[in-house]
This record gives sequence, structure tokens and C-alpha cells, in this order.
Amino acid sequence: MIVSHRHRFIFLAVPRTASHAIRAALGPLLGAEDWQQEQLRLGTLSPLPALAKIRHGHVTARQACEALPNEWQCYFKFAVVREPFARFVSICGMLHRRNPGYVGRERMFMKRALLTRAIRARALVRPQTEFLVDAEGQLALDRVVRYECLDASFAAICDELGIAAPALARHNAAASHPPLESLYDAELEAMVAHFYRRDFGRFDYRNRLCA
Repeated sequence: MIVSHRHRFIFLAVPRTASHAIRAALGPLLGAEDWQQEQLRLGTLSPLPALAKIRHGHVTARQACEALPNEWQCYFKFAVVREPFARFVSICGMLHRRNPGYVGRERMFMKRALLTRAIRARALVRPQTEFLVDAEGQLALDRVVRYECLDASFAAICDELGIAAPALARHNAAASHPPLESLYDAELEAMVAHFYRRDFGRFDYRNRLCA
């Protein structure tokens, strides 16, 4: 999460949607009173205790609204979403980035992840929709853009904020993997389509790989 009082924006970092690249690009533009919450690389927490206790940077819209009611009402709020089949592959690659047994057995580990309650509950794995809706289930941000066209969308957001768009570099990438379709069989495709069903519907992604 980034809160910029200088530029009057709030960025919500949905896991595995280039949030580290956006942090790295926007970080040098932040003012003295601006802040980020991100533990993996920056090791920084919010000055607000209600957010700091979350202990990671993937703050939800509801949490941010409760902690920052005035800023939430007045600042420009944005986030990035990603095609769920590709995002889940990236999630599992990150979960097993230090597991030498993962390569070549990705499908088994991907299925196991969705069958394990503790893994499904992790912020890294949770549906994107959960980070971006209000208490009534409505999108709570001013702009939600797609990872698949991020460069152009990020440049447009920066233009709207009145700042020069910095280049986006790749950060915190998961390990390379085979082509997406080769990692899925019909069972895994159905499992992902079900678990992320609200993401597919809300953000208008196709819930079939080869339909």
C-alpha cells in the first residue's frame, strides 16, 4: 500500500499484480509525509496502528477506508488486477520459489494449494475482489486497471495525477514456468475457475483457458 499526501493518491497492492514494480516506480516521487506499508522488501509499516498490525502490504479497501476515512474520500484510489489463471501460476511459483521439487510437478502443487484451507486463506492467494470492494460488495476504488496492459494504464494514471510517468521495471518475479495451458488440466482449471469466480465475473476475464 502507498499513501501519498503530496500527490493525493492511495495505491492498494493486490498480490502478484506488479505491485513491487509500481512501488519502485513511485517511491522516489513520494514526499516526506507520504508512506508505504510493505514488509517483504522495504520492511516498512504504516504510521497508523490499525494498518501496521496487518504486518504486510496487502491492505484491503475496507481496512484502508476505516483507517483513512478523510483521505479515502478525497484521494484518487487505484489498483491493478490480473487474469486469474496466470495470477495463480505466479502465486504458486512464489510460494515454491525455494522448493527444488516444484519444477515439473507444478500442477500437483497448484491443486494442493487450493485444497489446503490455510493456503487459501493467505493474503497472497486470496481472490483479488476481496481487496477491492466495500462492505456492500461494490468496487471501492476510482480506477482498477489490468496487468495485461499495465504500462499504458499506469502512464494514464500518472498523467491524471499530474506526475511524470516513471518506467516500470520487473520486480519480485516468480520463477519461469512452462506455457500457461500446459500447466492446467480440466480439474485444475475448474478448481481455479471456482475459487476465483468473483474475480472472473467482476473484472470480465474468461473463466476458461481454451473456450
